[in-house]
Amino acid sequence: MPEQKKPSPPQISPYVFPVLLAGLGLWCLYDGWLTTDPEMIKHQLFNRIASGVFLLWAIIDFIRTYKRDKAEQAAKNTESPGN
Repeated sequence: MPEQKKPSPPQISPYVFPVLLAGLGLWCLYDGWLTTDPEMIKHQLFNRIASGVFLLWAIIDFIRTYKRDKAEQAAKNTESPGN
């Protein structure tokens, strides 16, 4: 019987995590600074601090992922100079 190769599962982009962090940070930013919902006023300080933490984390992780991606591309280009 011939061996059949199973297709590999689809790859997830390395930028998914920074985008999710930024989305969570924007949500906390809205709840902490812009909302007028009296129920959210109880959580205002938490949301203000969380928005800063999540947005900063998203920026740092995006930059780190971008640099790693560029380094991998450069390594791939130096391995195959004929292409």
